[in-house]
Amino acid sequence: QVQLVESVGGSVQAGGSLRLSCAASGYTYTNYCMGWFRQAPGKEREGVAGIQVSNGMTYVADSVKGRFTVSRDNAKKTLYLQMNTLKPEDTAMYYCAASTLFACIPPRTDRYNYWGQGTQVTVS
Repeated sequence: QVQLVESVGGSVQAGGSLRLSCAASGYTYTNYCMGWFRQAPGKEREGVAGIQVSNGMTYVADSVKGRFTVSRDNAKKTLYLQMNTLKPEDTAMYYCAASTLFACIPPRTDRYNYWGQGTQVTVS
């Protein structure tokens, strides 16, 4: 059974930084894409960043490009999202997700079939 466990998010002031992590278990980690999504109140869930785990190819949404970085540690089966220069509009529930499907980069919700529980990030 696939399990994705995100680290606790947090509250930061605008301009601050946070790093989220997502520990994966229960599947062959290197065969999958992994991604970060976020959902703000009243908005649809959107793909923020993704990584093809086998070759390291990454994607970062234009809205966070230059501020967010996605990376992974294959040995630890852990995905990271480094978020710098945070803005109030980055406030959302952030979800880690894994995909066993093709065309998983860029990350779209319909291409990801395993989800973490979500972690709240609040920027004020």
